[in-house]
Amino acid sequence: MFTGIVERAGTIVRIDERPGGPEAGRSLVILPLLSEAAPLPLEPVAVGESISVSGVCLTVVGPGDEPAGLRFDVVPETLGRTTLGRLKTGDAVNLERSLAVGDRLGGHFLSGHIDGVGEITERRAMGSQDLFQVNAPRDLMALMIQKGSIAVDGVSLTIVEVNRREAWFSFAAIPHTLLVTTLGARRAGDRVNLEADAIGKWVLHGLREILGPDGARRLI
Repeated sequence: MFTGIVERAGTIVRIDERPGGPEAGRSLVILPLLSEAAPLPLEPVAVGESISVSGVCLTVVGPGDEPAGLRFDVVPETLGRTTLGRLKTGDAVNLERSLAVGDRLGGHFLSGHIDGVGEITERRAMGSQDLFQVNAPRDLMALMIQKGSIAVDGVSLTIVEVNRREAWFSFAAIPHTLLVTTLGARRAGDRVNLEADAIGKWVLHGLREILGPDGARRLI
């Protein structure tokens, strides 16, 4: 489990095709970065540990060739259903280690299992914040409510507005969030990983079981 409170950014320093070709997936080597917001090295990471990489739960399979680098194997399903399949060497990603018992829960519960990919269609300044508008798959719009929670590239955010007819939602990001996550570099046209709030998924599932798909749709 994760909370959507990104610890630091990382950069893709190497991408290797797995033995067996595209059907076997790829290995990513990610170097966690030091910054003003994260001035200390990442605590020691064990092989087998789960880390959220731009919202996607991946397992550490070993160190990278570079000091402090981390290697992850990514299966074709994940490459095809998230933005990880579009990553290139030098790209930045958000990193968050899994939640430990007793940790503060500053965001909301996340599984790291991406529900879909959205596209940023607008970004504009709104006071000290930036307002983002994101087109999302229509089936995900049913899981979003105004003032509800959404994870965008692994960042826990509060939804400002939901437009189900046009299939978009918006959120605001404060300067700190823009500084410590990849959202600071995101622009219109960029694709982002989306994970809807788990509570909404279970509520909608229950409604569909009780009322059927058509009955649940009329309530949304």
